[in-house]
Amino acid sequence: MIAYLERLVHENDTESIQNDNEDNASVCKGLDLQGSIDYGSTGFAAKDFGGIQSHKPLAVVRAADADDIARVVKFASRSTNLTVAARGNGHSINGQAMADRGLVVDMRSTDNIIEVKGFYGGSTYVDVGGGALWEEVLKRCVLEFDLAPRSWTDYLDLTVGGTLSNAGVSGQTFRYGPQTSNVTELEVVTGKGDIVVCSETQNYELFFSVLGGLGQFGIITRARVMLQPAPDMVRWIRMVYTEFDEFAKDAESLVTQSEGDSFDYVEGFVFVNSDDPVNGWPSVPLDPDQSFDSTRIPRSAGPVLYCLEVALHYRNVDQPSTVDMAVDRLVGRLRFIEELRFQVDLSYMGFLLRVKHAEQEAKASGIWDAPHPWLNMFVSKKDMASFDRLVFKEILKHGVGGPMLVYPLLRSKWDNRTSVVLPDDDIFYIVALLRFSPPHPERPPAKELVAQNGEIIKCCIENGFDFKLYLPHYTTEEEWKQHFGNQWTTFVERKLSFDPMAILAPGQKIFSRTRLPQ
Repeated sequence: MIAYLERLVHENDTESIQNDNEDNASVCKGLDLQGSIDYGSTGFAAKDFGGIQSHKPLAVVRAADADDIARVVKFASRSTNLTVAARGNGHSINGQAMADRGLVVDMRSTDNIIEVKGFYGGSTYVDVGGGALWEEVLKRCVLEFDLAPRSWTDYLDLTVGGTLSNAGVSGQTFRYGPQTSNVTELEVVTGKGDIVVCSETQNYELFFSVLGGLGQFGIITRARVMLQPAPDMVRWIRMVYTEFDEFAKDAESLVTQSEGDSFDYVEGFVFVNSDDPVNGWPSVPLDPDQSFDSTRIPRSAGPVLYCLEVALHYRNVDQPSTVDMAVDRLVGRLRFIEELRFQVDLSYMGFLLRVKHAEQEAKASGIWDAPHPWLNMFVSKKDMASFDRLVFKEILKHGVGGPMLVYPLLRSKWDNRTSVVLPDDDIFYIVALLRFSPPHPERPPAKELVAQNGEIIKCCIENGFDFKLYLPHYTTEEEWKQHFGNQWTTFVERKLSFDPMAILAPGQKIFSRTRLPQ
């Protein structure tokens, strides 16, 4: 059976598609939904944040609840070619949430509850609709209950179901793990159209399949997210390094320390050693009143520099001197350029919404709607020095027109029962090249940036680096097999169990829609 399903990868049934589209459209109208089906305004679902691919669906389903989604999936299963894609806020990069001539479920239209209910194993939790934004969860939990989830993403206008289908990483991941490690229960609509509640102890195979499962096994309609007391304030600090090894040693030291002996948030990024306003020195200061004194950079510095970014949580009742002492104790053992340290104090919510302000500026300048050929990957610690030398210092020495994030994560904080695949090292780095392609003649077109992404991946393969793409995008069966490695067989078996007709998430291009043999 596994061999049979593998043969379905990337097969196309174009004749069936052409013959059945008209029938599908007429039959869809008879579905008994609490929500609605839109055949006219489907343009928004044909594109995503990446701005690179476009696939128009047959219709957009504005489901009211999980029952609606289940009806849609069951209807698709009775057709010969229809697929179903769940679309959150449309922030995929390579068309992962699209369904070419299929049905796109607008998860933002569902009943996205956000209910803080009580205690689970001694801890407080919140039940959240799969289509709710993390920003909405933040505001509800902090403003009304003084509580917050433990693990975040940098950008919070992402849906709960969307990030849990991938992993959900940020500067808290080193301590609490990704968002997939901080949920205790899910409600899922499987590829069979069943509504199933699952957890570590109930329907556990589906639970771990869906977490990081790229939407292949079910659509998350509700998640139970663990909460903890929210701090009031954050001391946000950036420190500059000239050498990657010193940056890496300090970052790894911070993420391996116990709570109380480190910061509450640890990230980092690479920037160009120049006055380029987007890629260089001006991208480092945290406040408009702060300036970057480039004379403090040694003449021996290379084409790129490194910034360690950290944050310490505190309460309003804490004395400023107490916060200062805690920060000085932690930074005192770090090897950054002393004169190139920047810090600000802001509210906890203001800190978590920091990318929201950058989004508003990007929208005002027009680059938010430009193509975003981003590349996200995990690279083993053992290969990071070589990656720095070959990629950051050579291929990307002029920058990417946006942030180049790089910081360490701990494998021990990830649950290996989920569908997420990781490098083998106990410590690995996330590398996120958040490219923006402004619509200006002097900037390289998006296709050149996509080609450069391919050059980076090729470099990693040719040099034998232990790496995995995060938010992966492949087009061939062999590439997906290499991505999943020894987890490929398990992934295929889970597909057979929960979506045997390959109805869900066709935009991932892992499996193609077909019927099972009689």
